[in-house]
Amino acid sequence: MNEESTPPLPSDIPPALPTYKDRSTGLFILGLLTLLMGFLAALLVPLMWLGQMAAAKAPNAPAANVTTILPVALIYGGLAVVLIWLGIGSMMARRWARALLLIFSWAWLIMGIFMTAIIPFVTSKTLANLPPNAQTGQPALPPGALTGMIVGMSIFFGIFFVLLPAIWVFFYKSPHVKATCEARDPEARWTDACPLPVLAMSLWSCSAVPIMVLMPLTGHGVMPFFGTFLSGLPGSLFCLVIASIWGVSAWWLYRLDLRGWWLIFIAVAVFMASALITYTHHDIIEMYQRMGYPQAQIDLIQKSGFLTSNHFAWMTCLASLPFLGYLLFVKKYFPQK
Repeated sequence: MNEESTPPLPSDIPPALPTYKDRSTGLFILGLLTLLMGFLAALLVPLMWLGQMAAAKAPNAPAANVTTILPVALIYGGLAVVLIWLGIGSMMARRWARALLLIFSWAWLIMGIFMTAIIPFVTSKTLANLPPNAQTGQPALPPGALTGMIVGMSIFFGIFFVLLPAIWVFFYKSPHVKATCEARDPEARWTDACPLPVLAMSLWSCSAVPIMVLMPLTGHGVMPFFGTFLSGLPGSLFCLVIASIWGVSAWWLYRLDLRGWWLIFIAVAVFMASALITYTHHDIIEMYQRMGYPQAQIDLIQKSGFLTSNHFAWMTCLASLPFLGYLLFVKKYFPQK
């Protein structure tokens, strides 16, 4: 007897295979490494305080100046919190963690490339200008030792500030990683509200707010302003104005409001012009003195010969140009009115 085969019932149809490769294991491993980097950043905070206290106990050493290391300590502390939070999010395959880690990795990589490129020049110029220590009888570094230090530092920066972030970028930008996170975390998150390049700009602007708010405490409110340095109450109020500009622009950028783009573009251009005018007439050493830096650190900067004269003015402008270029790049994501 010839019987026609009946089509399978819907319940008998096997589920469709996913069109992506599950990257849960990679998300867990890189998330765990990110978590460990966060703990390392947290460990650096007490080490900085201990180093400052130990240096103050040395003979003829100045008293410990907490305000000089407070900004760096706050940066490392905030970085530790962020990395631990993102590491846990990656281990749980959260879509917001993938988006933020991709932004963080790109920033890490770009800064690392810049630092690795200039570190040989800065190190060689700084160490070459340092005189021998007459008190301890320690001679100046021989050329061979100087070359070895530069090569060693270049390798270190190349590994930890170029190779590692490149691995993070390569992994988290993968469409398989994105699909894995979306499958395991199907709910829309706040990082999905705007394109990642715009979100990166918004987060950068937002991160500048607490830095400017703390400037009156950590730097006596000293700010360059069109050929002079503001300090005290005028400088503190100016810092709060800048913080307000960054905060408003961050919110508008996140909302894809074109006003945020124009606000930050004009602000960066004005601040760049102000810095150029100020640092061509005043040495940055004067700013450090007004900010209350220890004289030993100021002397070290002067001996290096790198941030003196008008070098810092042109460095500020050159550093601002890529930022302005990035602003022009992200403008295409905003609705044109």
